[in-house]
Amino acid sequence: MRKSAPEIELRLPIKLGPTSNGEFAPAPPTRKIRSVMQRAVQCVDENARRLGQSRREFLRSSCGAATVLLCINEVTGCAGGRFGVEPEAALDADAAAASLGGNEFIFDVQTHHVNPRGEWAPERREDYFEPDSLPQLLRSWPQGSCGEMPWSECYSVDHYLKEIFLDSDTSMAVLSALPPLPTPPLLIEEAAETRRLAEGMRGSPRIQIHGMVVPNVAPRQAQLDGMQQLVESWDVKAWKTYTQWGPERRGWWLDDPQIGLPFIERARQLGVKLICTHKGLPIPGSADTGRNCRDIGVVAKMFPDVTFIVYHSGYEGREGAYDPKDASAGTNSLIRSLHENGIPPNRNVYAELGTTWREVMRDPTQAAHVLGKLLKYVGEDRVLWGTDSIWYGSPQDQIQAFRSFEISEAFQQRYGYPALTPELKAKVLGLNAAVPYGVDLARFGQQTQTDEISGLRSAYAEQPFPSFRTYGPKTRREFFQFLRGNGGFPG
Repeated sequence: MRKSAPEIELRLPIKLGPTSNGEFAPAPPTRKIRSVMQRAVQCVDENARRLGQSRREFLRSSCGAATVLLCINEVTGCAGGRFGVEPEAALDADAAAASLGGNEFIFDVQTHHVNPRGEWAPERREDYFEPDSLPQLLRSWPQGSCGEMPWSECYSVDHYLKEIFLDSDTSMAVLSALPPLPTPPLLIEEAAETRRLAEGMRGSPRIQIHGMVVPNVAPRQAQLDGMQQLVESWDVKAWKTYTQWGPERRGWWLDDPQIGLPFIERARQLGVKLICTHKGLPIPGSADTGRNCRDIGVVAKMFPDVTFIVYHSGYEGREGAYDPKDASAGTNSLIRSLHENGIPPNRNVYAELGTTWREVMRDPTQAAHVLGKLLKYVGEDRVLWGTDSIWYGSPQDQIQAFRSFEISEAFQQRYGYPALTPELKAKVLGLNAAVPYGVDLARFGQQTQTDEISGLRSAYAEQPFPSFRTYGPKTRREFFQFLRGNGGFPG
């Protein structure tokens, strides 16, 4: 009887299977990735037996994560990059901790959760029992089987706080906004409540929130007027926009004099001059308008006092070295836009890694190109850590993979990519983001040293129970079911 397929579905501590954040259709695993997963399952069983542990015990240890990363090195080769994990780390917890552990300030600038009891909630929808509806799709995802009653609670703030702050080393997070139509899965009031819960009795600033703006939705003036309330009532720290999304699937550009420029001017008037915009990751059904980064350099030059964070760094799929002759899409479109508008590295444009790192970390050569290009051309002080969790479960596997990743010397010499030193990784993981979000690191350390989350972490570390779940659609079919169930809008 064949049993290879079920074994491949083993929840590995470094999650390798395809998953979407609800904004793009996930590609099926490549032959190489399937080989990595098969090899990882074999090595997990072998190493668990050698240590006299159950599979579950081994997977929860740092040796489990080290084993998977070593399998990626083994199967993919190390031409462009590798995970700097020594072979003994697969069996020695101290060696694994040396490669995968750390005490950095980690600021995840792209996280999400939903309110399972809100107006959009599954039980309130007329299509609840339809097989292609959003409720049935959410229920079919692994997180929908977390054991909660009703199952929709699996996507709640409680699970968000556990996955982000207990099952990972994340210090601080931005709870980012989601598209608001047809019904917001998380209202601004609910995001503020999550922020309050994380603050606890001591007022620790663990979470920042975004204000969602859709300046291409009529009446446009009402959208701009609503920005003032977001600042005054909810203390939003930045704006979130989706330039490739809008009514009738029509996108817009930040340099559009009728839509984008009035929005930026309003942000300047209100004093919140930090704009986060989704770029890349094409949303099916949307036009190409607004998808690439053509407009980023334009508005960065026009508004040097405004800071622009490019979510996903414009990533759209397979990446290689920068080629200005082939730069109409992906991270290359961001780099070309900066070059064409005379924006040097380390100015007012940041590249964010949410979903992007998760997609490329399974392919070390592609990962080396993406990180190398962004650090070289956008700037070593302008690349930000983001994970798009909780759609991908706890971000801990992404953190461990990044901590141990190295760009090969061959790629450093050939393409001029920087070496990923501990100092540079610390910048990307959190120090860089502290600047645009105005985080006083010394004060943050004092506020959080003995706050509720720190106390919970200490207690939880005595007996952790990570799920290793991913929450987003895992196939094209699941993704398009999600879109249909969500009124055709991304997640």
